[in-house]
Amino acid sequence: MSAGPGRQSLCRVLREDPELAEAIPPERRRRAVEELVVRELDMPVQGGAEAAEALDGSGIGLLMLEGLLIRRVGIEGRFGAELVGEGDLLRPWRDEQDSPMLPLQTGWSAVAPVRVAVLDGNFVRALGDYPELACSLVARAMQRARNLAVQMAIVHQARVDIRLRMLLWHLAGRWGRVRADATVLPLRLTHAVLAELVAARRQTVTSALSELTRRGLLRPEGPVWLLYGDPPAELLDIDNRSAASGRLTRPAPSDP
Repeated sequence: MSAGPGRQSLCRVLREDPELAEAIPPERRRRAVEELVVRELDMPVQGGAEAAEALDGSGIGLLMLEGLLIRRVGIEGRFGAELVGEGDLLRPWRDEQDSPMLPLQTGWSAVAPVRVAVLDGNFVRALGDYPELACSLVARAMQRARNLAVQMAIVHQARVDIRLRMLLWHLAGRWGRVRADATVLPLRLTHAVLAELVAARRQTVTSALSELTRRGLLRPEGPVWLLYGDPPAELLDIDNRSAASGRLTRPAPSDP
């Protein structure tokens, strides 16, 4: 349950993330759901990242329960950006292992209001009774790294329209759903956010999206994006070349 902007409450993390709960055998799962109670932090669009950065940094980090964050890393005013969403693990505070040789600038901001579960030291100690969860959490962290590697490859495509189409299909592979006429990506992504994610100017992104819409390949519809046809072949090629990731598949069909 929401605690209000910047405030904390408690949540049962396995009830909030049923996929994570599936790592525990059914005969022990109910007990785990009841015992693994953690702090929940609400992060509004304005000022939410500061609340997360103020945490003490112990434990595993934060598990995204709801919403979207954009993470930025820059050197001398040039930034790369990553979208972090439901199911992802993150540590928004600076780490002592960050490169000491480069003047890194880092930052987080909420694209949509965010709820996170704080997997702190108490949670880590509780993992002793449920070691299966450790493997699942490591898999989540590795999946985020693979997603970021795919995004880096997307950014290296020469044309912005190709970058945008590949990015939207990549995100649809994570959070999209298929209906009879299109694949739906239920993320409210502004042109400015998309520009950060594909390393292009906002005006260029707006022009490229208009061209893709004219060609019938995608269309914004309120808070969602409609993607038509199949994922671009370039994205499938990138995914196939990724050393640790499986082949991209379309999201499982759902009712229209």
